[in-house]
Amino acid sequence: MSKISRREWNKLALGTVAATAAFPIGSLAQTKAASSKFNGVQIGVQSYSFRDRSLDDAIKGMVEVGLSSCELWQGHLEPRNLGRGPEAREALRKWRLTVPLDEFRQTRNKFKQAGIDLYAFNISFRDDYTDEEINRGFEMAKALGVKAITASSTVSTAKRIDKFAKQHKLPVGMHNHDNLKDPNEYATPESFARAMEGASKYIAINLDIGHYTAANYDPVEFIRKHHDRIVTLHIKDRKKDHGENVVFGQGDTPIKPVLALLRENKWSIPANIEYEYKGDTIQEVKRCLDYCKQALST
Repeated sequence: MSKISRREWNKLALGTVAATAAFPIGSLAQTKAASSKFNGVQIGVQSYSFRDRSLDDAIKGMVEVGLSSCELWQGHLEPRNLGRGPEAREALRKWRLTVPLDEFRQTRNKFKQAGIDLYAFNISFRDDYTDEEINRGFEMAKALGVKAITASSTVSTAKRIDKFAKQHKLPVGMHNHDNLKDPNEYATPESFARAMEGASKYIAINLDIGHYTAANYDPVEFIRKHHDRIVTLHIKDRKKDHGENVVFGQGDTPIKPVLALLRENKWSIPANIEYEYKGDTIQEVKRCLDYCKQALST
């Protein structure tokens, strides 16, 4: 793969990490996020919750809400203006393979100065990722200084990912949805089991308790059984039978029992809010956080 030209870089970087360079790192650190660890349980956020704003504004939003731990969505770093189709896919691959890793170190510093622990990096390795691209994802994660990767991946890529996870000694939590029709997607207990069969300890789980409930499974039972392989949880509320995302407390997802399970067993699994229903982002993420805080105080 040839090196990307300065002109190509400027075009690709618009709206991404480089596009935030106009905001000095120190400008984000005037105030720091309050701790969002309650009774031993770390409540964090998937930065996808702040998908309506830039990385810098997302960090400011986390500070405003009071979130001290983050799972960083790749969409806050990657180019968003490439369009669709094979040419766009190749342009994105080229960006991933050539973007300076210093950009990710600068991102790590932004979170650090805002008082937010950058715990995990969400990069969703799919079947169309080359081995070089997968390896680069691990290099990005290490430059970010995270403790884990999360991935909306496929079962068929698990063995390829495991090779690099063992090499870099970084766990990858596979993220589930509620797509029960495609056996290559993570949705059922069996799909996780197939991925982990014969794999190293680095093939792990990022359980989305909302999607798991929507698929008509019990997240409490799953967490009890597999807590030692879970790197993060996604906290959202959905109704059963593939129901919609709703305000916390209005769906069927056992958010309170899940948080109580973490608290009572002292399992150090970050519980990351993933806000997906409609509303004002700051107001609703704060509402989600207050719900979790109240649940952990009773």
